Amino acid sequence: MRILIVWLINTVALLALPYLMKSIQISGFWTALIAALVLGLVNALIRPLLVLLTLPVTLVTLGLFIFVINGLMFWLVSKMVDGFYVSSFWAAVGGALLYSIISWALSTLLFKN
Repeated sequence: MRILIVWLINTVALLALPYLMKSIQISGFWTALIAALVLGLVNALIRPLLVLLTLPVTLVTLGLFIFVINGLMFWLVSKMVDGFYVSSFWAAVGGALLYSIISWALSTLLFKN
């Protein structure tokens, strides 16, 4: 049940992004639901491999390269899901950052342990 709630939280976070950034567009709720699912899968399957492969760069940049990896994952999902549009790579980096902040805030509010 918790996984479904987190999925819905991430969907709501994605739906909020077009209101905060003009460079991100989502055509509707179902698109956001699919994009949140694909983003979760990409972050679970591909992101750990990228983090491992880019570990030297991440260490040299004191962890800031993780923002680039998050932006790449966000941009990749926008290319995979029809109706989810991100205009540029840097918009994807900013969108991924806002998406993380909104998801974290909503999760914190709903799951007070």
